Formats: sequence, C-alpha cells, structure tokens
Amino acid sequence: MNLRLNTLANMVDSGSRVADIGTDHAYLPIELVKNGKIDYAIASDIAKGPLDNAKTDIAEAGLSDQIETRLGSGLETVTHADQIDTVVIAGMGGKLMTDILDTAWSKDYHFDTLVLEPNIGEAGVRNWLMMHNYKIIAEKLIAEAGHTYELIKAKLVKEKHDLTEKEIFFGPFILREKNPVFYQKWQGQLVYNQKLLQNLNKAKKKDVNRINEVKHHIQLIEEEVNDD
Repeated sequence: MNLRLNTLANMVDSGSRVADIGTDHAYLPIELVKNGKIDYAIASDIAKGPLDNAKTDIAEAGLSDQIETRLGSGLETVTHADQIDTVVIAGMGGKLMTDILDTAWSKDYHFDTLVLEPNIGEAGVRNWLMMHNYKIIAEKLIAEAGHTYELIKAKLVKEKHDLTEKEIFFGPFILREKNPVFYQKWQGQLVYNQKLLQNLNKAKKKDVNRINEVKHHIQLIEEEVNDD
C-alpha cells in the first residue's frame, strides 16, 4: 500500500466495523483485516468493474468471509443491520463526498467515525462535519507522487464544535502543524489564485463576487505562508 492508504489505515480505530465507499481494489479493508486491526468490512463501489477487481483481490487474500463487496451508490449499500461504525471515503471531490454523507444522514445513518480524503473542496467537507456535530480529531497533510492529500478523521459528538474560518479553510490540525507540505501546497495555491485573479479582472463582464472570493482566499493564504 502507498503512503496515502497507509495513513488512512492508521486513522481507523482497532475493532471498528468499516464501510469503504468507492473502494480502490479493496486495498484498505484487506490491509486492515489482514493485520488484525478489524475483522469485518464492506467494500462498496458504484461501478461493477472496480468492484469485480476488489472481489478478486479479497478472494486472493483469503478474506471473502470478512470483507463483503456491495455494488451501489455511496452509502446506499450499507444497512442498519451491518452495524457499521466507521465510514472511509477517499479519493473523490468534497462536494460528492458531502452529498453522499447528506443522503445517508437524511435516512438516519449517523456514523460514529468518518475517515475522509477529499481530493478537492476540503473546506466544504470540514464545514459539513462542523454543521453535523462531527468533531475533527486528527488530520494529516501528505505529499505523494506529485499530489498533496488532506486526510481528515472526525467523531460524532453531542454538540456542535465550532471551527474558525481559517480552520475550515486549512484544517485545524494541519494549520497547527504547518509541516513542509503545507508550505509546498499553499505557495502553489497562492500562485494559482493570483493568476486566477488576473484572468477574472481581464474578463469583459466581471464576476465581482468571484473576484472578491479569490481576493479573500489570497489574503488568507498570504497570512499563513508569509507569517514566519
């Protein structure tokens, strides 16, 4: 397994009952069961091809009794009878991720632990967590194969745990740690946003709201990458 999947695996609590949504060859549940960290998982995907690959890999690992494959959209593959307490969703956009969580939430599926790795729209995911009484208890910002990944672990708590604007934007633990990847990621994002602002200002019909939003993002990033 690569660094990203290993980091996700480390965020899963021992003894959990896991649903891996949008499973990638079921690498994560296989690793977790094989190492004795968990003894049951659902590997779920919306596409038959990837799920067939997962099924093959699970069988080859001799874990077909402990890892079930389910074909379907998002968390619709999970039932209350499964007693899933931990949901892992990795490698998809934040908007799709929160749509999946919203759909489940509206059907009274409130999972104890979420381990999430959105590949875009991370702030939207953190905002969703905050609004649904999830407290972020761990985050990791890692770099691998030319990409950066933000991994978020959250627990359902009784009361809303408010985050500041910057904590939503950057991540509370990521902001506190500010590892070298943080500067690498956000210096790149600063350049991207500065170019975007130039292009928005060149447009014949200016989108004032978008321009102000990008200006605000530039300000937030500059305050954090230039604070040392």
